[in-house]
Amino acid sequence: MAAKNYYYALGRRKSATARVRLMNGKGSITINNAPAHEYFATSKSLLNELQKPFAALEIENKYDVTVVVSGGGHHGQAEAIRLGIAKALALMNEDLKSTLRRAELLGRDPREKERKKFGLKGARKQRQFTKR
Repeated sequence: MAAKNYYYALGRRKSATARVRLMNGKGSITINNAPAHEYFATSKSLLNELQKPFAALEIENKYDVTVVVSGGGHHGQAEAIRLGIAKALALMNEDLKSTLRRAELLGRDPREKERKKFGLKGARKQRQFTKR
């Protein structure tokens, strides 16, 4: 059987899910078979978001990342990918976990969209109350 040559982790944020594979390489990030700079072409800040786990550990350009991401918008997807990368790095080397936790990169943001309730216009919005 072949040796495992990558580390896998799942990152989630809002309704976005990112399946991340981390392997030794030159620092390229591929998202849904497209380079990250093309996938997030409209925003430089989202590209910087993806680099945060590597920057916290000061190991830029040492690992290749391939991601399959679905659901949500670009911002939620970027944060899901960031969490997935951080979790994969923690799996790869247990000693990095404390550094990533101090940089607040391993915690999942649990905020999700609240469901619409029966009889209301939205999750909480109601019809205007009239006294008379």
